[in-house]
Parts: sequence; structure tokens; C-alpha cells
Amino acid sequence: MAKKFNPIIRMCISCRARHRQNELLRIKCNESSLEIFDGNGRTFYLCDSCLLDEKKLSRALMRQCKSGDKEKLMNKLKEIITDDR
Repeated sequence: MAKKFNPIIRMCISCRARHRQNELLRIKCNESSLEIFDGNGRTFYLCDSCLLDEKKLSRALMRQCKSGDKEKLMNKLKEIITDDR
């Protein structure tokens, strides 16, 4: 009989909801700037519903990156989202 594997569950930093890891966007903060996770450093996750709520999202990003520059963080996040992989 095959083993059942539990899905990997992670938490969104904005709404604190728990989702499967493959449903979330994984981002890291490097020197007060956002980047897509490249294998090094601490990361955090964002869910799709939080990407639509800018006010809640900007506060969570400023807290996570320890930065007060809301416009810079939001512009970089929009670049990451619209980036063609």
C-alpha cells in the first residue's frame, strides 16, 4: 500500500491564511528590495487574494522588509507579478 503524503502548508504574511505551498507566490527581501526566491536567504509567501488588496499588502511588505518606502516595494512587486517566466 502506498504512503499518503501530507501537502506542504505555508502561511501568507498578509492575511495569515494557510495554503498549499504551490498555490502561493514565494518572494524574498534583499536589502529593502523584493526579489523572486533564487535559492538563498529567508523568504515569505503571498496568496492570490492578498495581491489584490494593496493597502493590506503594502503594510505586510513594509513590516517584512523593514522598509518605509511603500511605493518602491509595490512597484517592484508589480514587476515580479507581471514578469514573464
